[in-house]
Amino acid sequence: MAALHRLRQCHPAGIAISHLHTSSRASAKQHYKMLVLGGGSGGIAMSARMKRIMGAENVAVVSPTHYYQPIWTLVGAGAKTVASSGRSTASVMPSGVKWVKSKVQEINPATNTVRTDDGNEISYEYLIVALGLQLHYEKIKGLPEGFDHPKIGGNAVFTFPNTPVKCAGAPQKIMYLSDAFLRKTGKRARANIVYNTSLPVLFGVKKYADALWDIVKQRDLQVNLRTNLVEVRADKQEAVFENLDKPGETTVIEVTYSLSLKSWMVDVNKENLQHNRYPNVFGIGDCTNLPTSKTGAAVAAQSAILHRTISKILKNEKPDWKYDGYTSCPLVTSYNTVILAEFDYNGQPLETFPINQAKERRLMYHMKVDVMPHLYWHGLLRGLWGGPEPYRKLLHLGMK
Repeated sequence: MAALHRLRQCHPAGIAISHLHTSSRASAKQHYKMLVLGGGSGGIAMSARMKRIMGAENVAVVSPTHYYQPIWTLVGAGAKTVASSGRSTASVMPSGVKWVKSKVQEINPATNTVRTDDGNEISYEYLIVALGLQLHYEKIKGLPEGFDHPKIGGNAVFTFPNTPVKCAGAPQKIMYLSDAFLRKTGKRARANIVYNTSLPVLFGVKKYADALWDIVKQRDLQVNLRTNLVEVRADKQEAVFENLDKPGETTVIEVTYSLSLKSWMVDVNKENLQHNRYPNVFGIGDCTNLPTSKTGAAVAAQSAILHRTISKILKNEKPDWKYDGYTSCPLVTSYNTVILAEFDYNGQPLETFPINQAKERRLMYHMKVDVMPHLYWHGLLRGLWGGPEPYRKLLHLGMK
C-alpha cells in the first residue's frame, strides 16, 4: 500500500486525487492502450511520442490547463508576461489523441483503471503518470493568510523548503532578479535580501556553488544554511525559521513571503522510469522519486528514455537505455546573465558547451529567454526533441 499511497498523492494544483482503490466497482466505459495522466511538459511530450508508436486512437490524456513553468521566475521579475507562459491545452495536444477534459479522482493500478471527478472510469493497458507537483502553502502556519495581509512586507526573504521543490534553482533566480530590479530602480541600499535554505550548501553541485558564492558576496546577499520556514505571522510581519541542525531552535525575522512544497513521489526505476511495483505503469517529471533536480531539461532527457523503455516493453524486450539523472538549471543571476548548470545523479557536471558554464554569460541568458521556449513549444511538446543531454544534441544538430 505504500506504493499506492505515493501514486495517489502525486498531482499538481487543480488535479484532485481523493481516493485510491484496490478493486473496481464498475466496468470502465472507456479503454485506451496508453493513458497519460497530466498535460504538462512530460505528459504532452509522451503523448506525442506514444501517438507515433501506437497510433493516436490508442492514446488518451487527462489534463486541465498547460503552462510553460520554466519562465515563471522571469514573469515574477517583470521580464516576461504571464500570457507568454500559458497556451490552451487544445493548442498543444497532439492531433487525434483523446483529450479527457477532467480531473483525476482515483487511480487504481491493481485493476488498471482511473476514475475522473465526473464519475467516469477509464481503463488502460499502460499508464504514464506525469502529474507534476502541487503547491501547499497551508503547510506553513499563517502563510495563506499572509498573502492577503495589507502590511506584509519588510525584508526580502527567499527560502528553499525542506521538501521536494520545482526547480532547485528557482528560489535563487528570483532573489538575484529582485536584487537586480532594486539596483535598477535605485532602491537596493534600503533593502536587506536574505536567502534561507534548508540545504547544507548553496547549490548541490560544487562547481556552480562556488560561482554562486562569489555572486552572493559581491551583491551583499545574506545566506543562511539549514534553516526551514515553519510559520508566518502576517500581523507582525514576522517569519519563524527552524534550525534544522538543532530541532526546536527557532529564529524570528521580518519577512515578505515564502513558498512551501509538499508531495508524494511515484516510485519508478531511476534508470528506465518503469514503476517498481506495477510493470505497466511509468512516471516522468516532477512527480517521480528520481533523485535529480526537477526541471524542464530533466523532462526532455527523461522523455526519450521513457520512449525507448516503452518501445522495448511493447516488444517484450528488456529496456536498454539508462537515464543518468541529467538535468539543467539555468540560474538567472541578473536581467542579462545566466549560469547554465548541467549535471547528473552524482552531482557531476554534464556540460554542453566547450566553455566554463559556471561563469555568468549573456549568451546563456538569451538561450534561456529566447531559445528554450521555442524548443519547448515546437520541439519537446511534439516529441521531436529530448534524450540524454538534450542541449548537446541540439548543438550537434546545428541548432536547427
